Amino acid sequence: MRNCFILGTGRSGTSMVAGTLYGAGYFMGDKLHAPNASNPKGYFESNALGVLNEDILASMLVSSYGDRLLRRLGLRERMRYPRFNRQLRHLTRWLAMVPVDREPAVTPELSERMRAYLQREPYAFKSPIFCYTLSAWRPFLNDTVFICVFREPEVTVASIQKEVSDRDYLQGISISTGEGFEHWNLMYRHVIEKHRHRGEWLFLHYNQLLTAEGLDRLEAFVDAKIDRSFPEARLKRSRSSEPVPAQTAQVYRDLCELAGYDERS
Repeated sequence: MRNCFILGTGRSGTSMVAGTLYGAGYFMGDKLHAPNASNPKGYFESNALGVLNEDILASMLVSSYGDRLLRRLGLRERMRYPRFNRQLRHLTRWLAMVPVDREPAVTPELSERMRAYLQREPYAFKSPIFCYTLSAWRPFLNDTVFICVFREPEVTVASIQKEVSDRDYLQGISISTGEGFEHWNLMYRHVIEKHRHRGEWLFLHYNQLLTAEGLDRLEAFVDAKIDRSFPEARLKRSRSSEPVPAQTAQVYRDLCELAGYDERS
């Protein structure tokens, strides 16, 4: 069994991947989030990991003053959505928008917390925020492979918007369709442009997880017996015909190529 990190935006299928691995003996954290209407079969992610990833992420979400200062020095790409990020609060920052040139600042205290979190093996951890914070975790990983899950950006954005409108802990947060596409685009650009060139990666489209071939690939990649009954097509509920911005569409095509996924088939 290989240790693994599961990456992808919220509402992209990361929980479905984690669910296939849950019965294989992986440690996924203590006190996992309970199932609910959004994820009736479970999330396979703990509050503790969410808090730790948010603390790592904090250094990538500088204040508007700090952002202007760093840009004057030519050190940071412009933060296009500082107002959106400011509305996010504890355990909602999986929705954050972070320019691709940002890197996390890792303090000794954060290093100790990450090292402690990785003590139990084999582990399989999933979090959307890994798309932003993976470089902080890398020095502490042991024989870890990476699984990146994605689905059509317009469908993901529609699902995120529904989640934001339905869940009590997200009350007071508003995400427009344009902001949703920017969020999707930034998360996967971090993966494609910064992370995928190091380590072993498996890219999977959500639809591939509903096929025997896709599950074969996942099982071989993690070298563990997975639960093939876990993915259910009936849970694929979101739909959207929203036009996709050109840059986002290109990132989606790049992901499909990496996954060997042809939408026409």
